[in-house]
Amino acid sequence: MTEKTIVYYDEIKEDNTAVTLNAVKKRADELGIKEIIVSSTRGGTAVKTLEQFGAGYKVIVVTHSAGFREPGKIEMSDETKAKIEEMGGIILTTGHAFGGVDRAINKKFNTLGPAGLVAHVLRMFGQGMKVVVETAYMAADAGLLDMDKDVISIAGTGKGCDTAVVIKPAHLNDMFDLYVREIVTKPTVRT
Repeated sequence: MTEKTIVYYDEIKEDNTAVTLNAVKKRADELGIKEIIVSSTRGGTAVKTLEQFGAGYKVIVVTHSAGFREPGKIEMSDETKAKIEEMGGIILTTGHAFGGVDRAINKKFNTLGPAGLVAHVLRMFGQGMKVVVETAYMAADAGLLDMDKDVISIAGTGKGCDTAVVIKPAHLNDMFDLYVREIVTKPTVRT
């Protein structure tokens, strides 16, 4: 048996980011984890994560897919992308693991497919919990992870980050092999 600390937030706010990143750094160091996945729409959370981790860590920044908000557009500016890459971050912009065809069918026919159902079930644990799992699949499918090692995946509810978990990654075609080993931080409230 092991006893560890989990940070729970009773309020959703951008200020949770610093506490989350400190808790993640501590857990990563305790466990010897060197691969960090962070979701970041506009890049602010990615930059803060890279500042926290620096050299010796592989930080994979997963963005929204192109066209998520506006056709043909990526929400992260070219300047921010350049800064993230300068700091050593790896940017992954691709289709969402729980989006794609399911999202298009839902949008057109107002029905839910299997991927949408999985997303809704994960959201029962919080919006960030859905995203930490989804981005782990995306990074794995892009060939960016050492599949034999645990990673820490970070996401948030709105701006900043408030959810972080230790994950044994899996590819989406083996989705049920992914395992959330530990929760590091998580909100106790919904938005």
